[in-house]
Amino acid sequence: MRIWSKVLAGLALAMVGLVLADPPAKALPAFAAQTGQPCTACHIGGFGPQLTPLGTAFKIGGYTQRGGEGWQSYFPLSAMVQTSFNHTGAGVPSNVAPYGPNNNFSLDQVSGFLAGGIGEHTGGFVQFTYSNVSNASNLDNTDLRPYTTTFDLGGNELRIGTTVNNNPTVQDPYNSTFAWGYPYIASKLGPTPAASPVLATGFNTNSIGYTVYAWYDHSLYLEAGAYTTPSSWALARFGDDLGAGAIQGAAPYARVAYQWLWNSQAAHIGALFMQANVNPQLVDPTDPTGLTLIPFKSSNINGQDRYTDFAFDAGYQWLGDGTNIITLQGIYTHENQTLNASSSGTGFGPNYSLNQFRMDASYWYQNTYGVTFAWQTTWGPANPILYPGVDATGAAIPITGSANNKPNNNAFIIEADWVPFGKQDSWGSPWANLKLGIQYTLYTQFNGGFKNYDGAGRNAGDNNTLFLFAWLAF
Repeated sequence: MRIWSKVLAGLALAMVGLVLADPPAKALPAFAAQTGQPCTACHIGGFGPQLTPLGTAFKIGGYTQRGGEGWQSYFPLSAMVQTSFNHTGAGVPSNVAPYGPNNNFSLDQVSGFLAGGIGEHTGGFVQFTYSNVSNASNLDNTDLRPYTTTFDLGGNELRIGTTVNNNPTVQDPYNSTFAWGYPYIASKLGPTPAASPVLATGFNTNSIGYTVYAWYDHSLYLEAGAYTTPSSWALARFGDDLGAGAIQGAAPYARVAYQWLWNSQAAHIGALFMQANVNPQLVDPTDPTGLTLIPFKSSNINGQDRYTDFAFDAGYQWLGDGTNIITLQGIYTHENQTLNASSSGTGFGPNYSLNQFRMDASYWYQNTYGVTFAWQTTWGPANPILYPGVDATGAAIPITGSANNKPNNNAFIIEADWVPFGKQDSWGSPWANLKLGIQYTLYTQFNGGFKNYDGAGRNAGDNNTLFLFAWLAF
């Protein structure tokens, strides 16, 4: 299959060239058909996923707003294709790389969406994805809104609603959080740091969350609920693994945010909380490399791992008349880790912590030409349990290991994008859109170090990644 990914990637890029040979074409998938609005009404840059205030209201409103005409406004299907070229500062060893060591074309993602509103009170979307990088399919981001409605409270609108989703923050209306946060697209072949808060990556598409929310006067947003882990049977059918591990009981989740709108500008501040008791995946003692993971069995080890995350986020948008758009976003997360299960029998203590800060700034001209600068940094004390430096044989772990057991990472990202479609006068509207981009990630620290961070001779700069992509939606 992987040889076909190169062929398909080349075909996709060739198709892009054929499309661009026609007059400028811009269009949208199912939500655009339903609302009768161009992509630029709900998305910064005319493509997404970054939301404008109207897009935020559409999401909180349960994806129920209408305004489109004809049969297509009730057609709930859309699709997406992501294909790319990837180059890293140094090649990846052949036993690690899913393709060649470097300079690869890949078919990163093909997704189908079932998305739309049902009446005035119900809506949502379900995403199914195939990736040739992993050569696997799975149930991807899903956000269902079983019921939402509005009330008059003191002369202002109060909207309440419910969500069922499979990824903490996938239901969140602000792009400063994780599921829809920057980078909106990234290389699947470039090495990525080992450390990240579980709120960001631990339960992506492998959990089920039930929450209720309230939105008062289009300003104050409150949400609360809990997450749990589906059965192993369900995970296998969905094509997902345990991630950080199986949540025991219910993991409480809470969100608060306040938004201001004035003079074609928008701003918000907010906070998030999540706590999860987890039965982790552990190293298979029969594997001498120490790289095979098995599900935790509570009968074998006493205790569980507990993760407690607090996050604070903010964002600002200057929208003007749509000619010049500026956005700023940031989020800081602190995580307390009590690793009673993972530390059992290791001789190490159970108590650790992790900190992460992400920020990005974007400029868009006429929702067509965009540039983004981002900074992401993670830090904390040495943690030999989650960030080991050697395998079960005592050998260094190349690329993914940390010789000093520290989670520290520091990266700068610059990206330039072109979105020729997505405007009001689009050809083919609302069933086609395209983003072409070039992204470069520069690491000054990776898995705890700069030089020989893994103990196997690899430097942080060896993981610098050049990523050229074509992202189609139709």
